[in-house]
Amino acid sequence: MHYLESLNEPQRQGVINTQGPMMIIAGAGSGKTRVLTYRIAYLIENKGIDPFQILALTFTNKAAKEMQNRIEAVIGTEARNLWMGTFHSVFAKILRFEAEKLGYTSDFTIYDTADSASLIKSILKEKGLDDKIYKPKVVLHRISSAKNSLISWQNYIQNPTFQSEDRESLRPKMGEIYRAYAGRCFKANAMDFDDLLFQTNVLFRDHLDVLNKYQHRFQYVMVDEFQDTNLSQYLITKKLAAVHQNICVVGDDAQSIYAFRGANIQNILNFEKHYPDVQVIKLEQNYRSTKNIVEVANHVIAHNQAQLKKNVWTDNEEGRTIRLIKATSDNEEGRLTAHAIFETKMQEALPYSDFAILYRTNSQSRAFEEALRRQNMPYKVVAGLSFYDRKEVKDLVAYLRLTINPNDEEAFKRIINYPRRGIGVATQTKIIVNANERNISLWTILQQSAEYLPARSAKAVDTFTTMIKSFQLEIERKDAYDVVSYIAKTSGLLRDLFEDKTPEGRARYENVQELLNAVKEFTDNPDREDKSLSAFLQEVALLTGNDKDTDDGDKITLMTIHASKGLEFKNVHIVGLEEDLFPSQMMLGAREDLEEERRLFYVAITRAEKRLTLSYAIQRYRFGTLRTCEPSRFLDEVPIELIETPRSKANVQSSGVSGIAKFVQKQSTKRNLRPIRDGANKVNSRPTPTDFVVAQMEELEIGQRVRHPKFGDGTLLKLNIENKRATVKFDKVGEKTLLLNFAKLMIIST
Repeated sequence: MHYLESLNEPQRQGVINTQGPMMIIAGAGSGKTRVLTYRIAYLIENKGIDPFQILALTFTNKAAKEMQNRIEAVIGTEARNLWMGTFHSVFAKILRFEAEKLGYTSDFTIYDTADSASLIKSILKEKGLDDKIYKPKVVLHRISSAKNSLISWQNYIQNPTFQSEDRESLRPKMGEIYRAYAGRCFKANAMDFDDLLFQTNVLFRDHLDVLNKYQHRFQYVMVDEFQDTNLSQYLITKKLAAVHQNICVVGDDAQSIYAFRGANIQNILNFEKHYPDVQVIKLEQNYRSTKNIVEVANHVIAHNQAQLKKNVWTDNEEGRTIRLIKATSDNEEGRLTAHAIFETKMQEALPYSDFAILYRTNSQSRAFEEALRRQNMPYKVVAGLSFYDRKEVKDLVAYLRLTINPNDEEAFKRIINYPRRGIGVATQTKIIVNANERNISLWTILQQSAEYLPARSAKAVDTFTTMIKSFQLEIERKDAYDVVSYIAKTSGLLRDLFEDKTPEGRARYENVQELLNAVKEFTDNPDREDKSLSAFLQEVALLTGNDKDTDDGDKITLMTIHASKGLEFKNVHIVGLEEDLFPSQMMLGAREDLEEERRLFYVAITRAEKRLTLSYAIQRYRFGTLRTCEPSRFLDEVPIELIETPRSKANVQSSGVSGIAKFVQKQSTKRNLRPIRDGANKVNSRPTPTDFVVAQMEELEIGQRVRHPKFGDGTLLKLNIENKRATVKFDKVGEKTLLLNFAKLMIIST
């Protein structure tokens, strides 16, 4: 058992204490995978436990495979006998053994999302329901949420709350669809992914003999990433461990970021209540990041009320302070980020793969992709398509292409029946075949549809053709942005995306809005002579064409923060740190949502090993309008002493970083408002990329009335000159301690 010598004391205790319930709180970078691996190896090698009696549940196949390989390296091929895998894979295995108890056969089919969506579409058609109201993905999301909360179709139909919600959303038949969907799945001997959990709960609830068999089989139950479990997963593991009580859960409440998928942070927060005799072990030593990065992460997460207290620390080097980039726009944020990465790479001789750009939403990738392409810096977009490769973006671009070139066959095939307008595949084929056989243009066929198509099809095609002609007229009298906005609305594409209220639907709608933002930036550029739609499409084509992946994989990584969980990079850029973007505007309605956003920021910070850079824009295009942005409240939670502060404007210019450690001072046109002045006692003018203004406090005095853009008016109670902090008692929200570099206070009166 030489592997025990490589563990610190808390890790060692997590390995050798095998009896009874245990909760291992594993801070970021604390070596939790090593503890889980060695714990299983220790059970087999030292305690003589048969691998068949150990159940280890993970959230990804990659994690399960990595753990199994590590265990096998310690104990040999016996590791292959472990019941180890994802929740879905392990419970599918159990269901195949016990399928007949539930009325299925052991060779039941597992439906993927596309299968489920297709079945929903068939049910809607058979019931004569409008799929524009009952969007298949919306219906599936509703059914999935019900199943993850262990709500059957019978429970759903009998629940007056659900019925009321469905009536209010104009979908009163949702319960009937759920019933039909469940019945058709059963009739087809099929389960969807949610059923693998739902039906396992049904199996253990209705067949106690089966439950008893697996309770005695699994003497030890271990769950990785326990903070990400939902109700269904928690109840299954609790039931399986009920006899032996040897349940070990590993996780970090500070990294619980999947509530939108049904994850319930209360599972880990309340674990000690459910198991009063639980042994709690905290892995608090971080092996990944520098002292400064760890300290920033600790300061940020300390603002959450719902958490399990721990003190993460590290013996690593102190490291660089945190770099902060202020950009005048989202486009400039992309340019400055690309420049900063290039400079760090060259100065320190680092590979591109040492860098990651993390953002809140996929739609933000555009500015960074374009900036990196222009500088010929290789990158990859992880857990999502490149911005211009996303379906909804390609759909709108196809409309633009067909408007400019009505003979573009690929654009035609893409959008002729999207959104749906009754032009089926058979009609599309006839149009293309006629054009090819007669050697005439596609557009000619479309304009003379009555000569080539049945009357009903011809009428639908004629309506489509008239719409495209109206788009062409708009080109003659409007700039690119106005044309694209008109096309997005008139085509029905924007409405179709807006009506999809699922998380995925919102993301697609945001991506189209981001494309509109790109067009607006294009037309607003005073240095650009040709602002036509044709010129914009040419620029897009140059950005997205002829891109080939390099073989060596040396690329900058672009991804959402959600996708970055579990990864690490030497240099991390967290971008778009603005109010209503990060934290998201949709997550400001309740403390629980805001705290999840803060945990998301914590996850992003803790991906960094050596250097962390934060950035925000003071103006950003949102929904086609250039808006002034307020820096994220999370930036207020970063200790000012850990923010990198260049000594001079020259340093700022050479580094490509603008406005480090000083947020934008908002000017006011009101006569009774005076912004805090800079060191030269001049009111700040419009910010430029190289502005670097250090807040001075000589104008501030205790007792003054001040105004904060978020908290409103208040009275200055305390001043700490050394730490540049002020305590203000606000009229509406009470006392707040603010960092003056970030606070943007206006003096109302003395």
